[in-house]
Amino acid sequence: MRYSKTKKRERRHRRVRAKVQGTASRLRLSVFRSNRFIYGQIIDDAAGRTLLGVHSVAVSSDPKAKKSASKSDVARATGRELARRALEKQIKRIIFDRGGYRYQGRIRAFAEGARDGGLEF
Repeated sequence: MRYSKTKKRERRHRRVRAKVQGTASRLRLSVFRSNRFIYGQIIDDAAGRTLLGVHSVAVSSDPKAKKSASKSDVARATGRELARRALEKQIKRIIFDRGGYRYQGRIRAFAEGARDGGLEF
């Protein structure tokens, strides 16, 4: 039985989530990547609530953003924006949940942008 790309990613994500749990002191940063956009959420698993989220649609529609920016550049800017919002809410330490994606390309750029913005993981 062959699995689609989505099913395989969901299986990898379940494997990652078995090991990655956010706590009250160290919240979970979850990433979702579509073909065009990238989304990030900071989640408190103990309470089962999403504390904040950001997506590349809002960042790329910013008038200061370059129109010819690559997807990786947009992902890095999205990570920085998430970090800025998290620091406003006094969230500094997180655990990174790559969502079943390989740690390369846009996922890596997003994580580096969040680190550049001041988050620790």
